[in-house]
Amino acid sequence: MLTLTENASTIVKNITQRPQAPESAGLRISSDEATQTFEVTATPDATPGDQVVEQDGATVYLDSRAAELLDDKVLDAAVDPDGRVEFALGPQA
Repeated sequence: MLTLTENASTIVKNITQRPQAPESAGLRISSDEATQTFEVTATPDATPGDQVVEQDGATVYLDSRAAELLDDKVLDAAVDPDGRVEFALGPQA
C-alpha cells in the first residue's frame, strides 16, 4: 500500500484541512491509462471504489488503477520557492 513521507503528510493536511472542508476531505490520485500519468486533486470525499490511505492525519484516495500502480511506492512532497506543491514517488524501503 502507498505510504507517505512526513513532508507529504503535512502538505496533504495543509491542502485538505481547510475550515470549510468536510472531515472526509483528502487528496485523490487517479491514473490516466491513455497517457500513463497521474492526476492529483483535492476532493471532499472518496469516489466509490477508491482505496483509502490514512497516515499521520492525512487522507489520500487512490482510484483502483493508481492503487495498483502505487502499491509499493512512497509519496513525498515539497513546496517550491514559488509556493507550488511538487509530488514525487519513490520505492518503499
